[in-house]
Amino acid sequence: MRSSQRPPVERVRVALACAEGEWPHDDWPAPDDPHVGRVVRLTPPFRVPESVDVVVLRCDEPTKALRELGATSVPVIVVSPLRDTETIVEVFRDGAGYLVAGDYCTCMLSSAVLGATLGHTYLSPAACAALREGARHLTAGGEAMERLRGLLSPRERQIMELLSTGLGAQEIGLRLRLSEKTVRNNLSNIYAKLDARGSTDAVLRWLGAAPVLRT
Repeated sequence: MRSSQRPPVERVRVALACAEGEWPHDDWPAPDDPHVGRVVRLTPPFRVPESVDVVVLRCDEPTKALRELGATSVPVIVVSPLRDTETIVEVFRDGAGYLVAGDYCTCMLSSAVLGATLGHTYLSPAACAALREGARHLTAGGEAMERLRGLLSPRERQIMELLSTGLGAQEIGLRLRLSEKTVRNNLSNIYAKLDARGSTDAVLRWLGAAPVLRT
């Protein structure tokens, strides 16, 4: 008789690196965490093992810590008390997620870790708000940016609003009741219209935190 049990889902392996201070969540991950399995603690100088899927970097100076971490093919999530726009933009531009200390729960951390393995760049609410609030001070031309936004259809603008909160194509599809393939087709069109190299570049242009190339 064939067994009806599904094979166990492999959980994410995380490297936990603390550049300064102590890791504030000794109870993370919980034994029954559905997303995160093994956690390896790293000590400076950080060397990311090939056996991990995501690096969580706890630091007070994110840009400095990322430089010290060096180039890695493993996605990185920064946890930091800093919430200024310049720091968050620089970290986000490097492709790392950003969780502001005190602005997330361990469930959110687990979701961010899982999302990172799927190519999502997750921002906690305070990081996203800081990016949006301060982006207007970094833009090189508000009128040009608005004209660029005007190139997008109403549906594409909906997708960009959700993309800028850290959601991926699958989550956006669920929110808008679209197939993931339809969302990805829309994203390809959006990237072309915004002269963006990918999702991070598109979000920065959408928020006005990167130079507008079109006029």
